[in-house]
Amino acid sequence: MDLVKEHSRAFKLGIGLNLAFIICEAGFGLSSQSLALVADAGHNLSDVLGLVISWAALLLGQRQATCHRTYGYKSISIFAALLNAILLIVAVVLIIIEALQRLRHPAPTGGVTVIVVALIGIFINGGTALLFMHGQHDLNIKSAFMHMAADAIVSVGVVIAGFLILLTGWNWLDPVVSLVIAAVILVGTIGLLRDSWELASGAVPDKIDVNEVRATLCAHPEVNSVHDLHIWALGTSDIALTAHLCRYDFSGNNHLIKLINDEMKAKYGITHVTIQVEQGKLVPELTDHNV
Repeated sequence: MDLVKEHSRAFKLGIGLNLAFIICEAGFGLSSQSLALVADAGHNLSDVLGLVISWAALLLGQRQATCHRTYGYKSISIFAALLNAILLIVAVVLIIIEALQRLRHPAPTGGVTVIVVALIGIFINGGTALLFMHGQHDLNIKSAFMHMAADAIVSVGVVIAGFLILLTGWNWLDPVVSLVIAAVILVGTIGLLRDSWELASGAVPDKIDVNEVRATLCAHPEVNSVHDLHIWALGTSDIALTAHLCRYDFSGNNHLIKLINDEMKAKYGITHVTIQVEQGKLVPELTDHNV
């Protein structure tokens, strides 16, 4: 099955399951007068928003280029990943604030009802996260995975804390477990935030070494030197390259350009290659300030 169609189905299923779970969680929270469940339902609603953002970016990224948007909407996926990373940071901060308040004023967690609902949350959120296991090289898909995985981890923490509290009566365990979970989620989220910001600001994708790409281009005997080499992300799964190649002889240009296109795609995953061939002598090695 095409990966885009597979992910689109995953988004539909994930959004539907999580909306149903939110309604149930809010209902149980209101009926059992559990503020924790009602608050968690609100948190889960923000994660559904994250899924909607990622799905919208996926669909927009498939639209054809136009005279106004010559690369289409591919870059939207980068901003979706960045926005989702910010939403995750906000969610972690809210968890920390709530946990610190509960440390100062420990309160009952709602007992068995909270544990049962959290167990359901593990299956719903964990199952949704598994739908996005494939294709995590795409930051937009990775951000959707992290939203759901984070919720599943929170639910695991709630279950563990709930059972321990039932056994010991130590209500302070709930906020302590929440703080530990928040720290774990924060570590992964900072990485996602850094990676998405790098792509949004036009940086070279992490998996590509510019000097290695330059060396690969210069390795062709027909090429004397390379300058004005630029590599950036068009979207979370599309990379572009432009470069000027200096040659003494223009014969065989078409063959050389096709060879380089195939080479860049096979070795580095660069799918949009634009080469300008110039007649000229060897250009001095370039620095990071003049690529």
